Amino acid sequence: MTDPTRAADDAGAEPLAELRGVSKSFASDGRERLVLSDVSVAIPSGRVVAVLGPSGCGKSTLLRILAGLIPPSSGEVLCHGRPLRGLHPGAAIVFQSFALYPWLTVADNVRVGVSHQALPPAEEADRIRRAVELVGLGGFEEAYPKELSGGMKQRVGIARALVGGPELLCMDEPFSALDVLTAEALRSEVYGLWSQGSMGLKSMLLITHLIEEAVFLADHILIMSANPGSVTQVVTNTLPHPREYRDPAFLELVDEIHSVITQIHLPDEHRPGAAALGGLRMEPVPDVSVNEITGLLEIIHDQGDRIDLFKLAARLRLDLGRSILVVKAAELLDLVHTPKQDVVLTTIGREFIASPESVRKRIFHRQLRRIPTFAVLVERLQRLPESRLAAPTVQEDLAIHVPQEPTQSLFDAIVTWGRYGELLGYDPDTDELYLDTESAAAPAAAPPQ
Repeated sequence: MTDPTRAADDAGAEPLAELRGVSKSFASDGRERLVLSDVSVAIPSGRVVAVLGPSGCGKSTLLRILAGLIPPSSGEVLCHGRPLRGLHPGAAIVFQSFALYPWLTVADNVRVGVSHQALPPAEEADRIRRAVELVGLGGFEEAYPKELSGGMKQRVGIARALVGGPELLCMDEPFSALDVLTAEALRSEVYGLWSQGSMGLKSMLLITHLIEEAVFLADHILIMSANPGSVTQVVTNTLPHPREYRDPAFLELVDEIHSVITQIHLPDEHRPGAAALGGLRMEPVPDVSVNEITGLLEIIHDQGDRIDLFKLAARLRLDLGRSILVVKAAELLDLVHTPKQDVVLTTIGREFIASPESVRKRIFHRQLRRIPTFAVLVERLQRLPESRLAAPTVQEDLAIHVPQEPTQSLFDAIVTWGRYGELLGYDPDTDELYLDTESAAAPAAAPPQ
């Protein structure tokens, strides 16, 4: 995929960092799992680029490859147009988890950012002082991390990243561990640091799952899909700075990106699973708890059986990626459907939410038997004399026929749903999956076509 941000470098210079056709696989459950597929991204000088997508789509992996922390499985990684060997010499990273050394003071934690440069002591001390003051921590040089608030800890992380004078600042969800007000304040300060240009910073790369954060900071917003991760669309943000969250143009762009993400992750048309076994399709089962699904349905019911996806995410108090996963789970069970950006209870969903627990289990049981993955397993187990099958055998089938999903997570979700619906069980002593008595006697339900 050609990256539109590559053409945005006004000076015509080569991008500070670039991926060309990069793919990345990791070993999982003894097999290779493709995390990124054919990703092309360029970070031009003078731009802020945000990578937006749900958890698990490979955003952090993309950042680490760009910075040279890990190699790609295939494709090219470039630094100023030349192949990158080792770490990117002009990149610095701010991590989500602060990553401070608890036994070092603020000044010494910041000093780590220049420890590889062999500076004269006076210059090193001056740089540390300037970086600490720049992030508003003057007077806290001798404090230890345990004495700092979350926002102050992240300021130390930013100072440590800036003290070496990088040209590219990479931020991996840097505000997600902070409360809303602190995150908003620090976000504005980071943009202020970037716009001042006093630390030699030329560009920023922001990894985020928050649409508003991407719109507030970025010039180019790369929207990623998952399984495997790929860049699906690039949105150019021409809103002038300073940007205001309540500005109509800001809200309009947020809504536009909402629509793009909804269509990527919850398309109106049904997309069946690609794999088949025994004449039936096998599909991924979201690794979501029954409590999460029930909580989702209750919130929708409280809102008149219909709610906007993004309002739903706020009420669930989950990030957008996790909220979409829960919605997908409910949609797979035919408890909700998703026209446009809305999530709406189906007739079955309304029946479920209005019923006592015993009836809910029967409804869940009935819906499970209509899901192809469960129908395949029930059909196979019913053929066996004791209706039991070794878990490694099931996991091997899942790895072969649903290769895009982590096998253990998929197996765990199947067991969790199967137990609640009293369809399947798992015996840890024998490491076997089995049918309950009622399921073994009942005819297999035909999956939806």
